[in-house]
Amino acid sequence: MAKNLRAKIPREDALLICDSNADVTAKFIKEASSAAEGKELEVKVSRDPREVAEKCTTIITALPEPSHVQRVFDTILSSALPSLPRSASHSSRLFIDTSTIDPTTSRGIASSIHSSSAGHFVDAPMSGGTTGASKASLTFMVGSDSPDTYHRARSALLHLGARVLHMGPQGAGLAAKLANNYILAISNIAVCEAMNLGIKSGLDAKKLGELVNSSTGRCWASEVNNPVEGVSEGAPVGRGYEGGFGVGLMRKDLRLAVEAAQGVEGVNLVLGGMAQKVYERVEGKESGKDFSVVYKWLKEGGVV
Repeated sequence: MAKNLRAKIPREDALLICDSNADVTAKFIKEASSAAEGKELEVKVSRDPREVAEKCTTIITALPEPSHVQRVFDTILSSALPSLPRSASHSSRLFIDTSTIDPTTSRGIASSIHSSSAGHFVDAPMSGGTTGASKASLTFMVGSDSPDTYHRARSALLHLGARVLHMGPQGAGLAAKLANNYILAISNIAVCEAMNLGIKSGLDAKKLGELVNSSTGRCWASEVNNPVEGVSEGAPVGRGYEGGFGVGLMRKDLRLAVEAAQGVEGVNLVLGGMAQKVYERVEGKESGKDFSVVYKWLKEGGVV
């Protein structure tokens, strides 16, 4: 994502990055320097999130858990931010949080930013996985009370993805993302179970995949991220389930969806509880692997 952002923002703009992983940061700096090819595209490493907020007009965050997001913004808002210079491209800061967290935490952060006059805030969780991030084909779901703020965020996010959708007021982007990932969590288990059923019934995996992906069972988990090797080109299964959307993150998103549903009258996620048990068991066996590793767990006799 950062690589695409640096490549697409104006040459004279500086990109400040802050990551807790020093090795990842060093790798990115090296790659960015190589890609610049003498064009003097500025990339700087910040010591902490507060420095990023002090020096930038647009701040994009992407973190795993609600507690991480809260901690980062507590650091940023520890005291009043300095005024932006007159030469800045905008008169106010825009905070774009692309993390998948619960809407309640996000709304609380937005309230703190707005009440302290630190700037504007939108929730903008993303969909598309690691492939979408590298190819700048992500979809962003934005929650914003202001059309002007949304359009400003949209301009920034189109450097990182292909689609930016305004889902409604503050928190609506996260509500949409949790609904989407609930579908993904359930459909992934169904695809893994169905592929296991078909193959153990004597069907050829590739032929079964072709059938499903040209029929009513077709979905992202079957077509793009199929859990059986040889069915979907480039799927994580071909790398030993490495380099995809971690099963722990899927478990977290499913938990957030189930928790969000408990606060909405008239909503009962019938399959949510069983799916949570599946991902809990799989993470215990295959931590760090792509969530399609559910298939491997099932094939080896996994039960809940």
